[in-house]
Amino acid sequence: MFNKNIKLIIAAGIIAFAVYQFTEGYIGNGIMLILLSLIFVFLYFKNEFILLAFLKLRKQDFDGAKSFLNKIKKPEGALVKKQQGYYNYLHGIMNSQSNVNESEKYFKKAIALGLSMDHDLAMAKLNLAGIAFSKRRKQEAQKLLTEATKLDKQGMLTDQIKMMKDNMKRAQGPNQHYGAGGSLRSQKRRG
Repeated sequence: MFNKNIKLIIAAGIIAFAVYQFTEGYIGNGIMLILLSLIFVFLYFKNEFILLAFLKLRKQDFDGAKSFLNKIKKPEGALVKKQQGYYNYLHGIMNSQSNVNESEKYFKKAIALGLSMDHDLAMAKLNLAGIAFSKRRKQEAQKLLTEATKLDKQGMLTDQIKMMKDNMKRAQGPNQHYGAGGSLRSQKRRG
């Protein structure tokens, strides 16, 4: 709704008026104004449109989430760095079903900007691993999958990680195995 700097200016103005209310003896008004200013400080760090987009995404309403994200016109100017990360993270999730290349771009940008929760970072890396695996970049997929496993400390993505590992093993096929030297060899070459 407001630029991030305008939110801080509004909060500072409300706090100044709260101090004035305290000096005039209106303690209740001052306390309410301080609480009101905290809302603007909170919204400085947590953008209201991103919060609403997360709520819509939770209800599987992708169109509603996309409409909230589209209300953020210039993310670089309107959002702090972590919010920009979540902005790209949400776009990555929404594009993951329809446009894999676009989704990969958004997830990489989200990881570069940073996400504040390890679970979200693990989810982004898991999605990137799936994209890399579908594009036959198996080493990159394995690396991202390992990083996602380390970041998933609460075990919320355990099933998805296990499923991805199983898919990767199945894709290698039954005709490949690790030889005595530890290198991957094909049975056709041996036979």
